[in-house]
Amino acid sequence: MRDEPLGLTVHSLPSPREAAQGDSQRTRSGRWKMLAVLAVCAAPVVASYFTYYVIRPEGRRNFGELIEPQKPLPALTATSLDGARVPLPSLRGQWLLVSVAGGACDSGCRQHLYLQRQLREGLGKEKGRVDWVWLIPDDAPVHESLRPAVAQATVLRVDAAQLREWLAPAAGRQLSEHFYLVDPMGNWMMRFPAQAPGELDATAARNIRRDLDRLLRASAGWDKPGR
Repeated sequence: MRDEPLGLTVHSLPSPREAAQGDSQRTRSGRWKMLAVLAVCAAPVVASYFTYYVIRPEGRRNFGELIEPQKPLPALTATSLDGARVPLPSLRGQWLLVSVAGGACDSGCRQHLYLQRQLREGLGKEKGRVDWVWLIPDDAPVHESLRPAVAQATVLRVDAAQLREWLAPAAGRQLSEHFYLVDPMGNWMMRFPAQAPGELDATAARNIRRDLDRLLRASAGWDKPGR
């Protein structure tokens, strides 16, 4: 066999400027790809909110009043009935149906708590996406006879002044006369019309349930049960 000369191909090295330009282009490309991934992940959330707030299928109106701008859960620490400290932002990850009333809980308060429980139970298989929350802005003890009824609720004592910086009633109404709705991202986004003691009726309950159903359907693509 005849020996053949070894062939070598010589490639010129890129200049430092060309190398830097190549690195810069790759960095920009990586950033655009990352932004594209984030946009894809956020798209279901944006689409569901756009559908509910802007398109509003069939031209139907909300029973609840949309809060604009939305107000995030404040960075305050509440206290559970057993004395545990609970950061309010830790409630994120679920829809929250919120009521406010003192620990003594008169007949109007009990009526609100009963309706909160019924509204959640009425959601059927979707109830795992909604927590019902009772915020107590005073130090009055909760009667032992009431505790079994709120065993599945999130019951927290909060500072009254700090609570008023977050939630607000309609003009001429009290905090305790409304239900408030917080989305899974922790934003107070809806306030249901005031219902003073004795005013709650089947029509109001149906209207609240209708709004909850719409929101749960609109967010079904990205919101799942549990935190």
